[in-house]
Amino acid sequence: MTIQEKRNERLGAKMVKAMQHRHFDAYYCATAREAKAKVNELIPDGSSVTWGGTMTIRDMGIPQMLRERETLEVWDRDAVETAEEKQEIYLRAFTADFYLSSANAISEDGVIVNIDGNGNRVAAITWGPKHVIFVVGMNKVAQDMEAALKRARSTASPINAARFDIQTPCQLDGQCHNCNSPQSICNYIHFLRNNNKQGRIIVILVGENLGY
Repeated sequence: MTIQEKRNERLGAKMVKAMQHRHFDAYYCATAREAKAKVNELIPDGSSVTWGGTMTIRDMGIPQMLRERETLEVWDRDAVETAEEKQEIYLRAFTADFYLSSANAISEDGVIVNIDGNGNRVAAITWGPKHVIFVVGMNKVAQDMEAALKRARSTASPINAARFDIQTPCQLDGQCHNCNSPQSICNYIHFLRNNNKQGRIIVILVGENLGY
């Protein structure tokens, strides 16, 4: 085990306890492969499942894994062709048994921070789906909530703006300008600090760099 792996494991164990204190179900997986298996284990046969705009979930191959399970009802917005069909999946997400997401950042004491342009992801995280599973690489851990917000705005948002080829100031120079651009993807800022329904929020920390 490398020094980095040891650090991630020790910090991950501490964060799992912090998140359990916030009434989240929490796990630490050393690798993306282990995390992928944990997601598969947590979703029982017969469940309906969908996900938000997360590169972590896609890069791990989780959508394909779920589609290959014929016992699941999978609502995949990437598989539809029209904006109307995508909108329908956005709305159906509120009735899903499981909604998958990552995070733009997470504090060491377990506060999850996400920023959205449209708001569909943070809305579903907040209310609707019976369960929300977060898969979060340890590269997204920040010291505290303030640092987590800075990471979300200064690291994740410029990269996502470039990914979508959105013409915002941060796309041009990689730096947050606290802009009010018409194409801003920082319209909805969401802090998840506690779970008021035991078993709904599930967090899987992964000891690898995942997503942005």
